[in-house]
Amino acid sequence: MKHDDFCKEKLHFEGLCIDKFKRIVVRDGNEIELTYTEFEILLLLAQNAGIVFSKEQIYNSVWEEPYFGDYNIVMSHIRNIREKIEDNPSKSIYIQRVWGAAINLIIS
Repeated sequence: MKHDDFCKEKLHFEGLCIDKFKRIVVRDGNEIELTYTEFEILLLLAQNAGIVFSKEQIYNSVWEEPYFGDYNIVMSHIRNIREKIEDNPSKSIYIQRVWGAAINLIIS
C-alpha cells in the first residue's frame, strides 16, 4: 500500500493519519498495527480532538456497556497505543494526560 497520499480526507494529527473506514493508522508513512479495541479508543479520541475524556467515558463508549470495576483496562490499552504511535511514549504528543479531575485523556 502506498502511504504518501494516505492523509487526504482522513483524520490527521502531526504525522499520524487515521482511516476510520479501512481501519488503518499510518504514522510518518508507516502503517501501525492496532488491535480492534486500540483502534476504537484512538478513533474516539481523534474524532473528538480537544475534548477531555475520563477513563469511564472511554470504557462506556468503546465497550458500549457500563462498567463498575477497575478502569485499568482502559489505561492498559492507552499505554499500548502510546507505545505503538509515539517516538517516546513517556512524553506523548498525541495522547496526553490532563491532571485535575481524576485521570483524563486528550488527543492533541
